[in-house]
Amino acid sequence: MQENVLQRVLQLPVVSSTCESLQRTYTSTKEAHPLMASVCEVYERGVQGAGALAMWGMEPVVRKLEPQFAMANNLACRGLDHLEEKIPALQYPVDK
Repeated sequence: MQENVLQRVLQLPVVSSTCESLQRTYTSTKEAHPLMASVCEVYERGVQGAGALAMWGMEPVVRKLEPQFAMANNLACRGLDHLEEKIPALQYPVDK
């Protein structure tokens, strides 16, 4: 199975802990401010709909460019290997 650079980046402790912190802040803000929660929910539904429409429209292009995407992904994974080797802090959560 081929590695996916985006999944690898999201699994880095520094990135995943940052995303978790942002998610907690977003959720607590929605819970503390009902008006903000309703605005956020409308925005979330809009983003989901736009994302689904974009995926549907891009599918033929993505299929056609799949070899180029695979090559770019491999190159990005090698670059990420190098970064992980040179910057050990990527392996620690943000609070450390």
